Parts: sequence; C-alpha cells; structure tokens
Amino acid sequence: MSAIASIAVSGLNAATRRLEVSASNIANQRSTGALPGADGTVPPGAPQAYKPLQVNQTDTPTGGTQTSLATTSPATVPVSDPQAPFADADGMVAAPNVDLAQEFIGQMVAKYSYTANLASLQADRDMTKALLDAKV
Repeated sequence: MSAIASIAVSGLNAATRRLEVSASNIANQRSTGALPGADGTVPPGAPQAYKPLQVNQTDTPTGGTQTSLATTSPATVPVSDPQAPFADADGMVAAPNVDLAQEFIGQMVAKYSYTANLASLQADRDMTKALLDAKV
C-alpha cells in the first residue's frame, strides 16, 4: 500500500469513528440517571446517566492520523424531571451533556473528511494505474 493510500485510509477510519461517536451521543441524549453525590457516585441501584464521548484526533509520525476517545467534561448536567423514580428531593436528575448543534456539525465534518480522503484514495489509484499503463 502506498503512503498516500495509508494516510487516506487513516483519515477514513477517523471520520468513521467520529460519526459513530456522534451517533451514539445523539441516540443516548435522553438517557438520564440519578445525580451523583459529592463523591461522584450515584446511590446503589439507581441508574447512571449516559456519559457522552468525544474523539481526539492526532497526527502520527509516519503521516496520517489516529483517534482516541475521552468522556466529555462535564459528562452530565442537572435537569428537572420530578417524575423520574430516581430524581432527588428537588426533582433533579443527571442528563448527558450533549449539544445537538455541535453533534450535527461534527457529523458534517466527518462526512466531508470521509469524502476528501476517499478522493485521495481514488487519485492515488488513478495515478498508479496511469503509471503502470504508460507506454514507452
């Protein structure tokens, strides 16, 4: 595999991971749980809120990119839901800290990144084919 193709494939993988994480965050945005106490733990038997993830993308020394996942900070925000069986005395529960606008922007960036890396792969393929088909 050429260096160009290797770099483009790493970009495709990064874009795919960004889209997967964003889709998971959006799908779980309403997965509330009990508010954590001062020590960061929830009461025994109470559900925990979904903790949204973010993708950190870094360059690799050989070219290309790699990704790692981290929990969004703060992971949850308090919201009012007095009907929830695990709500505290004030009717508050923990909700995932998901910003839908940012998630949709991230999905668009992932789409454009995927498209650009795919075009790089196609250009590499076309250049290699032209080189091999060249007549002397």
